[in-house]
Amino acid sequence: MMRSLYSAVSGLKAHQTRMDVIGNNIANVNTVAYKSQSMTFSEVFYQTTQTASGPNAESGKGGTNAMQIGLGSSVGSISTAISSEGASERTDNPWDVMISGKSFFIVNSAGNTYFTRAGNFKVDESGALVTSAGANVQGWQVDENGAIVKDRVSNLYVKSPKFTYTMPQVTTAVSAAGNVNASSKEDVTTTLNFYDSLGNSYQATVTLKYEGTTGDTTTYTMAGNSISKNGEATDLQISMDDPQRISFNSLTGASLADNSNLTLSIKDMSDDGKWNIESIGTNAGDTSTLRFDASGLTMIADKTAITSDYGIKNPTTGVMEGAGKAVGKMTAVGIDNSGCIVASYSNGDTKTIGQIAVTSFSNPEGLEKVGENLYSATLNSGEFDGIGEDVTATDGKITSGVLEMSNVDLSSEFTTMITTQRGYQANSRIITVSDSMLEELINLKR
Repeated sequence: MMRSLYSAVSGLKAHQTRMDVIGNNIANVNTVAYKSQSMTFSEVFYQTTQTASGPNAESGKGGTNAMQIGLGSSVGSISTAISSEGASERTDNPWDVMISGKSFFIVNSAGNTYFTRAGNFKVDESGALVTSAGANVQGWQVDENGAIVKDRVSNLYVKSPKFTYTMPQVTTAVSAAGNVNASSKEDVTTTLNFYDSLGNSYQATVTLKYEGTTGDTTTYTMAGNSISKNGEATDLQISMDDPQRISFNSLTGASLADNSNLTLSIKDMSDDGKWNIESIGTNAGDTSTLRFDASGLTMIADKTAITSDYGIKNPTTGVMEGAGKAVGKMTAVGIDNSGCIVASYSNGDTKTIGQIAVTSFSNPEGLEKVGENLYSATLNSGEFDGIGEDVTATDGKITSGVLEMSNVDLSSEFTTMITTQRGYQANSRIITVSDSMLEELINLKR
């Protein structure tokens, strides 16, 4: 039987395999973070009909080359362009993330660790961050102080009772700003807002009563009215046992220095005196106090308009000190460029609740595809240490609201398809011609 028949059959098989690779690439042209594959051919073992010989000085005969007949082709390699980064696709979904550089996300499925470039994550019913196939995204947790603990990776949760709230803080200072009409000697009423240590919201009504003008100084005395708690009436009010006065320069309208160092005492006006005010302001015995800064007030010839604020602004840092805050309820969660999962809360707090870890391999082409956009480590890729890396310590970053697209180049695939088709046709012609030659041989007997 003619060897060319078997060579052609091996060529058909190899070209069919190459076509299978091309077909898979084109089928995954829109698969998230898909890495295209390419195939190379390898020649098959040669049959040697004559070995090579060297020149013989005694006989005077020169050397001869070996005579070998090839037995076809086979698949030499199927490689993955895993280091070639795909283009980015904007989705604006906060759970869609793209990792640039050569690192991989780490996921766990049924107790097995895999790696992926596809960042089309979702949040499941338990609040865990998972892949579209349900594998848990791995990363680092935070300690009680909110610091990332870079230990062995574990499942990341973006919604859980642990992160639903942030603790409130008691207000210890309040401030007022605005203007008191210099032409009016009438009483002025304003409101002050503050929180207790449980996050309850209070609103105190305070009246500035005109006391009089002595020389260049005009004075108002603060009179306390009722205090409401979460919009409901209470038996609390600002105590006037120690009257607090707000003074202005009647010639310039400027606030005098003493206005920045006032104290508001909170008193229980109920008959039984059992109202718990220990959680309000700064407690000393049976009295709760708030620091009050009225230095932001002026007294000029303009309409009266007073606003209040939580806390007192530090003139050096500009930070409102002693402002306190309400209970914070989680309102949004996002992922920053370092992979940190950051939660925002209704009281203005932000908290890091975890960080996505990544890993890299000395030979990423050695990873093995296992389907569902996942890879597993092999002996030739290098091992995963179980801890991972911070993406900022590598050559990349994580971008939220963006996905990595497939790196399949259709123009290249179609070109390769043409050459593959022609190669397949040529090998089929070898079989046809070989068959004709065998037919001629058989016809010799006729």
